[in-house]
Amino acid sequence: MEKRQDAAPYAGGPHSIMIEDRRRVKLTGVTEIEDFHEEETTLLTEEGTLTIWGRGMKLGKLDPDSGQVLLEGEILSLEYEQPPQRRFRLFNRK
Repeated sequence: MEKRQDAAPYAGGPHSIMIEDRRRVKLTGVTEIEDFHEEETTLLTEEGTLTIWGRGMKLGKLDPDSGQVLLEGEILSLEYEQPPQRRFRLFNRK
């Protein structure tokens, strides 16, 4: 019997969101599901932290090897967290 080799861990890729009839959300570029509930789900993506609010949400598909996630249920809103402000300094103090 041949030993099965595990797939390589997800190494990142483009992030996209596709919403179908406010009942299904397909995402790519998801690096981690931080929190999942029927009414609020928080995902870490290649473009930052994304929170999705809805009703009766279920995890339809999760493929950690490719970074793809499918959520099903009534989708109410999506929101990205503001990324931290980068500070640019012309001169550094010693």
